[in-house]
Amino acid sequence: MSEFLRGLVIQAQSGFFTVETAEGVLVCQLRGRLKQGRKTGDLVAIGDWVQVSKQEDGQGMIEEVEPRQSMIFRMAPTPRGEYQQIIIANPDQAVFVFSIVQPEPRLRMLDRFLVIAEREEVDAIIVANKIDLTGMKKARELFDRYQKIDYPVFYTSAVSKRGIKALKKRMIGKVSLLAGPSGAGKTSILNVIQPGLGLAVREISEATQKGKHATVSRKLVALSEGGYVADTPGLKALDLWDIEPEEVDGYFREISSIVGDCRFSDCTHIHEPDCAVIDAVRNKNIHPDRYRSYLRMREVEEDKIPWF
Repeated sequence: MSEFLRGLVIQAQSGFFTVETAEGVLVCQLRGRLKQGRKTGDLVAIGDWVQVSKQEDGQGMIEEVEPRQSMIFRMAPTPRGEYQQIIIANPDQAVFVFSIVQPEPRLRMLDRFLVIAEREEVDAIIVANKIDLTGMKKARELFDRYQKIDYPVFYTSAVSKRGIKALKKRMIGKVSLLAGPSGAGKTSILNVIQPGLGLAVREISEATQKGKHATVSRKLVALSEGGYVADTPGLKALDLWDIEPEEVDGYFREISSIVGDCRFSDCTHIHEPDCAVIDAVRNKNIHPDRYRSYLRMREVEEDKIPWF
């Protein structure tokens, strides 16, 4: 293995992979033997660590793909069955950017993102942006519920640059997955972190949204002080396809820690007596909006959801 170089895949497009190694960047293809057998998912994705060999023409060949520690993916239907399309492999953290106003925060979407991060065991941080338009009181009314369950929340303003320094420090040296609704201010925040960064990330994201599966380019954009950022517009469309309703308990931090205290082991947390979850909502230890998000992910019908 000593003749190979270890590298990080920073771009993937149409069977060509840009790999950053200690000896520079190589444009690589995948060794034929790695393609053998039925292909049920992406063999290489941005964020993958690979072993590559240099070729005489100055390009490279991917000889081995190291086991992934985590990944964010979606299942795409094909004539031969479902195909695992990997959005990013091995992200160190997910950065979820939501505005406080203009537009109003879609916290149900944020709850969904957090479930995806919990499922993949990816650290999640939340950015509550545009505090210059509301002040901290309004911001905390909306986002303190997440700090209380141990998600880091950064209150930011791209206009006043408040909170940006702390957020940048958190991103340096890491591969950060970026997600959030349109208009939340992702581009503006990234441009404050590093001039031109937001524009570069947005251009890639827009191309990804418009492109077809076979030609889409996915790319990690480098931070000048170390680390990478990858925007993931496709995250909005991810289904919780492989999570059974009863498994959702495990991905809500404030619920997973207390479900064992319910009287019934098959408690639905809707109407049963001595339900620890319902008691926690009533006692304001679980935010009622988080509880409603949880029940909707469990596919509980609207008219059966208790309104406390």
